[in-house]
Formats: sequence, structure tokens, C-alpha cells
Amino acid sequence: MKRAILVTLTMVYSYAIQAQTAALSQSVKQEFIRSWDSYRKYAWGHNMLLPLSRSFSDGYEQPLPIGPVNAYSTIKIMGLQKQAREIERYVMDSCDFNRDVYVKTYEMNTRILGSLLSMYSCTHQPTVLAKARDLGDRLLKAFKTPTGIPYCRVNLKTGKTSGENVSTAEAAAYTLEMGILSYYTKDPVYYQAAKKALMAIYGRRSKLDLVGETINCETGDWQSTTSVTGVYYESVFKTSLLFKDPEVKQIWEKSISATHKYDMTENDTALWYGRAEMYSGEILNPVVTQEDASLPALLCLDDDAETAARLLRTWNGVWNRYGLAPAVYDYRKQQASYAQYELTPEIIASAWYLYDYTKEPVYAEMGKQYYNAILQYCKTPLAFAAISDVRSKKQRDELPVYFFAETMKYLYLLFTPEAGFNTEDYIFSSGAHPFKLTEFKITEINRRLGIG
Repeated sequence: MKRAILVTLTMVYSYAIQAQTAALSQSVKQEFIRSWDSYRKYAWGHNMLLPLSRSFSDGYEQPLPIGPVNAYSTIKIMGLQKQAREIERYVMDSCDFNRDVYVKTYEMNTRILGSLLSMYSCTHQPTVLAKARDLGDRLLKAFKTPTGIPYCRVNLKTGKTSGENVSTAEAAAYTLEMGILSYYTKDPVYYQAAKKALMAIYGRRSKLDLVGETINCETGDWQSTTSVTGVYYESVFKTSLLFKDPEVKQIWEKSISATHKYDMTENDTALWYGRAEMYSGEILNPVVTQEDASLPALLCLDDDAETAARLLRTWNGVWNRYGLAPAVYDYRKQQASYAQYELTPEIIASAWYLYDYTKEPVYAEMGKQYYNAILQYCKTPLAFAAISDVRSKKQRDELPVYFFAETMKYLYLLFTPEAGFNTEDYIFSSGAHPFKLTEFKITEINRRLGIG
């Protein structure tokens, strides 16, 4: 009798959870559509919607198709076919990269090239692949340096470059997107250029297997010897998972081992990965950014769910302290160093990765908490806005471009497991664009990317 009651209560609880997540899934989708309609009305073809002034911002001297293209994979995952077809037509008819404008090499790779490749994986439209290849060819001009490490900026039309001092991500986080471009075009030039940049960074690591934060792409001299994780690690690890390149796998294994050894700081209540000096291993900077909140996701992919869970709980504590996550946090002083909340996706993404890996409801509850806070503090009549200060919750007239591609996507996936997108079958790029693992055949990978 008691067992029957227990089973019944478990079933009731399960149904209640399912009903709750279904309602949250529908809410995220409705809020996405509402915000996307506002983007289409006030900012179509531009980089970013300004939700308070009902205007737009580009960030470059000329508008580039970052906004529409970047949102495409989320729109497809949500099953919004009308909106998806509109973006496909826009890309095929109006997307032109022959523009006399300097762009950030890394942003174009992550935001636009990754988006176009994801669109091609869905449509297999030759025109979409041609657009992706055209952009890839233009970005390759940035890699023509004495070290192979790309310049920060490249002119899409002239191929001229600028910005010799680059962050480690700007230097070496290209292998995933460029590798996918090589796979689809059967031309290894893209992956080989990206891998050369990666090897140039890794070849300049310290004896502790740590790399610095900023480097000069012309001389190869480190400008900052503070170690990093973030997007650089994400690109390395996901490249090794998708392409099985043994050299890249070794970079990940040595790098994450060094990070555990030198960057980790822990006590009874918290676990942090700070910033050690790359030569001494001494923690010099107890400051973390929202970008660092993506590390639990990588640890989970690396089958280290225990460490991932501890780290995410620590980040969740920061969120609970402020009601939102500050952009920069000093864990020694236990205070925000830079108090903006920019609608960033990393902590949400980590919650989804852990939920997908463990199926434990606590991570869906975290996602619910994050989403409700975004609704409470960031929602505007048009869409959503970034927050100037997590303590005052004052809104700022800005909706970052990654909100559609990343933040809303990971919220939707958290509450919609039946969508079929999971970490076992898909690799998500740092721009949150999904690529199905089975589409990439190992025998073809080696030939098309020039591995081995």
C-alpha cells in the first residue's frame, strides 16, 4: 500500500514538473517571437535592437547581417518556419560581404560564419555555402601574419588588417567553424589556417602548460601573461570532440589539467577558477567574468559532472546574491567589479548542459530562476534590455545580438527536452549553433580537413 502511494506521488510530481516545463517552454517561445518581431520592425538588417529608444545600433561603419543570421538556428530549433524562410531568403538575396569596412575577425567567425554554416547544415542550399565560403576567404586575409595568429580586424573588401595585439580567443578560437567550413567545402585551407594559429598559441605556452591572455600576432610576444580559460578552451575542446584531431585533443587534455592544478581555488562553500600567472602558477587575479561561467558546461562534456556541479553551484550563489549575474566578479572581495548584466548566456548554458547530462531537476529549477529574473528585471514593452547595474536593476538601451542566438536558445532547450537537441548528438559552437555529430564522418574529416 505504501509503495503504491509512493509511486502515485512520484507520478504526480513528474506530471507537475512536465506541466511546469511545458509552460516555461511556451513562455520562452512567445517572448522570443515578441522580441524578434520588435527586432524586425525597428532593427532589421542591423546588428542590435535598442529596445528603449525603438532604434538600432551597428557597431561598425556599415550594417552587417549579424542580427538576422545569428538568430537563425534558434528560430529553427523553435520550429518557426516562416521566420526561418525569411532569413534564408535574406541571406541568398541580400547578404553581401564585399564591403569596405573593418570588422572583428573573431566576431565574424563566431557570429556570422558559424551561423551560415548552421543554416547550410539545415538547408544544404549551395548559395548559403557559397556565402559562407566567401566570408571565410575574406577572413583568411587576417591570418597572413609572421606567426599565423590573425589580426584583430580585417577589411572585408580590401583585405587590409589592423590590431596586432589580440586576446587568446581572438588569436586561436577558430578551429571549430573553420573546420566545419573545410568539411563542407572539402577544402582544408580554412582548418589548416585556424589550426596553425592554435598551434602558434599553444607553442608559446609556459612550462606549466598555461597560455596568456593577450599576444602580439606579429612578434608572438605575450602582452599579458595572466592565464585564461573561456572561449579559447571551448573552441579547443569542441574541435577535438567533433573532428577527433589527436593534436587538438592533446592540447585540451594538457590545458585543462594545468587549469585544474593552477587556476582552481576552493573552500568548503565555493569553487572558482581564477587567473594564474602563466609562468609562476600564482593566482594574481581573483576576478572572473561571465565568460568563465561556461566552464561547467565544458567540464560536463568532459564527463566531470561532479566538478561542473560544484562550480555551477558557486556561480548560482553569485546570481542569488544580486538577482542577476554581474559581468565581472571578485571572489576574494565577494563583490561585483563590473556590475552590468548584459543578458549573457553562459550560466544558463551550463545549467542546460548539466540538466541534459544528469537529468536532475535542480538544474531546470536554476533555469527557471534565471528566466524569471530576466522577465522581472530585463523585460521591456518591445523586448528585453541589458542592466546597467545588478544592484539598482536599471535598464540600459541595448539588446545584445547574442540574446536571440544563445540566451533564449539555452532557456528554450532547458524547458523543451523533447526538441531533440542534446549534448550526446550535437556539438554547439561558442555562438550556440548546433551541428549534428553523425553528419561528420571520420574518414571524410581527415581528408577534407587535412588531418594526419
